[in-house]
Amino acid sequence: MELKRVVVTGMGAITPLGNTAEETWQNIVDGKSGAAPITLFDASTHKTQFACEVKNFQPELYIDKKDARKMDRYCQLAVSAATMAIADSNMDLEAEDKNRIGVVLGIGIGGMNTFQEEVSNYALTHEQMGPRFTPMFVPKMIADIAAGHISIKYGFHGPNYITSSACASSTNALADAFNLIRLGKANAIISGGSEAAILACGVGGFNAMKALSTRNDDPEHASRPFSASRDGFVMGEGSSILVLEELEHAKARGAKIYAEMVGAGMSADAHHITASHPEGLGAILVMQNALEDAQMKPEDIDYINVHGTSTHVGDISEAKAIQAVFGEHAYKLNISSTKSMTGHLLGAAGAVEAMFSILSVKNDIVPPTINHEEGDNDEEIDYNLNFTFNKAQKRTVRAALSNTFGFGGHNACVIFKKYEE
Repeated sequence: MELKRVVVTGMGAITPLGNTAEETWQNIVDGKSGAAPITLFDASTHKTQFACEVKNFQPELYIDKKDARKMDRYCQLAVSAATMAIADSNMDLEAEDKNRIGVVLGIGIGGMNTFQEEVSNYALTHEQMGPRFTPMFVPKMIADIAAGHISIKYGFHGPNYITSSACASSTNALADAFNLIRLGKANAIISGGSEAAILACGVGGFNAMKALSTRNDDPEHASRPFSASRDGFVMGEGSSILVLEELEHAKARGAKIYAEMVGAGMSADAHHITASHPEGLGAILVMQNALEDAQMKPEDIDYINVHGTSTHVGDISEAKAIQAVFGEHAYKLNISSTKSMTGHLLGAAGAVEAMFSILSVKNDIVPPTINHEEGDNDEEIDYNLNFTFNKAQKRTVRAALSNTFGFGGHNACVIFKKYEE
């Protein structure tokens, strides 16, 4: 069968750098950091006391107050970003066959805020009162409920589920949505990811693993991918949602098109539960799989939005993988880690970074990797690669590739290119 073509017709986002996709993109291009001392809980006794929080979030702008109370923070972020994305698509929902519109999200953790709150309350009260949990405990906590809320709000009866593959979750969701549309199973899929794990057990858990930066005296410069002085990632939160749509369906309704999604790849490191393969074997395979799926050559790619978390092994292995896949063309690419500005949004990272890749293709500009200082070079990284340090670069971006890798060795990769008839 002939595969359908898939385009991006809407986007919405709430991130540490803005409460819309437009605001976020402008701050990314300007090289701003979203890191600051934690305000969502008292982090004074934690090893890490800063994060990239969403700021001034008002869920009631997008969600009825009564409904918002039934949602964990991660779910509020997802529904709000989806509301913006659907509005941005200008889709006339009254004229659509809602049986052919679905919701596929990537959620790495889900309702951790709800879980922590309920278990803490139980610990305080169970000896005197017995087990007491709110009826909304489970419906607020479970990771799939954000997709459910979006489908209920809009009456979408198409495929509805989440993918969960740690930090690769929302890239896997985009890959699934892409395949559902091109196989003719849906006209449009609302897809992306959301995460909100900046709380005591989230920060404490990653601190216990020694995964987070502890640069408490200088949060804005803590996320420094590909720099020798990097000391771990900075936790972020937020949501990015895209409207993926079958091309002919989009054209028939006169939709604006940001870019075309042309390929997706997946692989496993099969190496370690948290560390990436030191030679980047899984990363090599996932990029090769995505290029093959897109029927593209390495030299067709102009920009790679890397996983680039600012961890020692991860940054080195990804740089090696890019050189292995792209050969001499690797030195003609622009590479950047937008996590240097947003922090690491865990399960939502892939969707946010896919949005940045799409906007790079649309606007012919590559966002920077900030916080690199002259001479702060890791001897295991080849700095002849163009990491787009510290300042955005204008260039023609015909196609962009976005990598995400998750604990457990999960790798996912998506490719977007300029839309042409």
